[in-house]
Amino acid sequence: MVQIRCGAVSITGNFRENNEDAFVVHPEGRYFIVADGMGGQSAGEKASELATELVPKKLDSSVDFANDPPEEVIRKIDEAVDFANVEIMALSEIEPRYHNMGTTITFLVVAGGRFFVGGVGDSRVYRLRGDKFEQLTTDHSLTQALLDAKTISPEEAATHRYRNVLYKYLGTREGSSGTDTKVIDPQPGDRYILCSDGVTAGVDDDLLGTLLAEFDDPQEAAEAIVAAAEEGGSKDNITCIVLHVAEE
Repeated sequence: MVQIRCGAVSITGNFRENNEDAFVVHPEGRYFIVADGMGGQSAGEKASELATELVPKKLDSSVDFANDPPEEVIRKIDEAVDFANVEIMALSEIEPRYHNMGTTITFLVVAGGRFFVGGVGDSRVYRLRGDKFEQLTTDHSLTQALLDAKTISPEEAATHRYRNVLYKYLGTREGSSGTDTKVIDPQPGDRYILCSDGVTAGVDDDLLGTLLAEFDDPQEAAEAIVAAAEEGGSKDNITCIVLHVAEE
């Protein structure tokens, strides 16, 4: 069984009145989830709350974390996220104060000794393996789509006016179109971060990788990353989970 050490922090930040982010750390290390809600007043908060309540409920009832083959785990993850998406859309339609609410979701699920990493929206998962720091998820944003089409450069993307505009998130039909889940064989010494865009709005990838490498305690790393994002001018809620795969 993969041994994981974990740290997590979520703050409202200096520019918001309430925290629309939510996160889940499974007590036995079966999954880790970050959701970043959007919508007026308390709508975003409700959407991220639903995502972090309903996806775990579905995973717990459907996934055999010891024995399911990878394709089954991916199918059940997609079903769990679809289930949450349908519920968020339904409540959005019948409850006026939650009209047009939505949320991102990103996750790392541990099953059969493997990691399953994916998401919907622009919350991200990164991995530090040795000296290599890389983003494992792909943003479902208009800016990323333009990048993929080679219409804009990475430098232009950093300040592009559409960088926060999502074409896929929970609360829309597109939110049920899959989670782009990757299957990863973890290695001792790997370090991962799951984060809302409140982190990446204040910390660039180079600094994020440096901070992830610097601290041997994942809780200290999470606190340092959130503090750096706040100091870096992030105007959003700031949430991250840091995971260390135990050394052999």
